[in-house]
Amino acid sequence: MTANRQPAEDGERGPSDSPPPTALITGAAHGLGLEVARQLAATGVRVVIAARDPQRAAEAAHPLDGVDALPVGLDIGSPTSVAGAAEALAAHPGRLDILINNAAASPDRFETATGADLGTAAEVVQVNLFGAWRMTQAFLPLLRRSDHPRIVNVSSGAGSHTDEQYGFPLFGGAAATHGISKAALNGFTAVLAAELADTPVIVNAVCPGVTATQPGAEHLGARPVEDSAPGIVWAATLPDDGPRGGFFRDRQPLGW
Repeated sequence: MTANRQPAEDGERGPSDSPPPTALITGAAHGLGLEVARQLAATGVRVVIAARDPQRAAEAAHPLDGVDALPVGLDIGSPTSVAGAAEALAAHPGRLDILINNAAASPDRFETATGADLGTAAEVVQVNLFGAWRMTQAFLPLLRRSDHPRIVNVSSGAGSHTDEQYGFPLFGGAAATHGISKAALNGFTAVLAAELADTPVIVNAVCPGVTATQPGAEHLGARPVEDSAPGIVWAATLPDDGPRGGFFRDRQPLGW
């Protein structure tokens, strides 16, 4: 991994003998994922960012204190890639306390259910639903070793029946696969949280709102990544008695 802090002198320890918690964020070489990494690292968490191109991840991590890059590429749509990433993280740093499933397919905002190409739709679902599912299965063994494990699935109000900003009824069925895949991700979050209810693993989904992950998106009404990231950081750092299986935006519960 690329390290951004100078190693301590022999015999020196940091302010605490306990190592800081470690977080892994997918799809984090730019945009929202990278901003979440920056804000999470500022809380004292050691953050590892991952992307399909490990060089891009390394370049993105380099200027950020407390942020490293996974040394291998991570394509959440590929079982082989996910398995390799899990092996790399198990080797170094050898622990995981927070998994943030941020990577997602770009939405086609004009696609409708009746006009959708189902091959393309299946690829989107493969990333948005099965990518997070695959990551969870692969990294759960490491998370189970943590005293305070957290999983955050970055979802969308587009997968909600009741969200008054982005829900299903508002846009005439547009962005169909995006909404369907995020509704499925919300369902996965609820099912996973129920399965893990008697464990320390806290699982939630977060809608970051329409976010300017690309230059110029602010002109289309998107808010800056700096405003969308805190809700994800909050879910990643919940106390042990925090909510489970919920769907949130800006720390407030959403219906779905």
